[in-house]
Amino acid sequence: MADGGSWRPPRPCETYRAEWQLCRSAWHLLHHYYVHGERPACQQWLRDLASCREWEERRSAEAQRSLCESERARVQAARKNPLVWVLRQSPPADWHLPLPPPQEKDE
Repeated sequence: MADGGSWRPPRPCETYRAEWQLCRSAWHLLHHYYVHGERPACQQWLRDLASCREWEERRSAEAQRSLCESERARVQAARKNPLVWVLRQSPPADWHLPLPPPQEKDE
């Protein structure tokens, strides 16, 4: 971590507040419950908001450490979910050929 004079939070405090409010919104609650089967955990956004405000007001080393650890954990969590699709390096060899005619449905 850098010294307290030049260090800044990874995000503006307003961003932590907006993320916390979004996490608590009815739409997000329903969507998260539908996708994951559980309520979203919004406490970390609130802790990060409190730490950010504490940093802005008092330049607390504890708040700085807390924000750094939280952002590190977010980055690690994002990295542990690999891409579902393999990205292409070039287009398929037959990309320029016309598509086959649509097949008729047998009913």
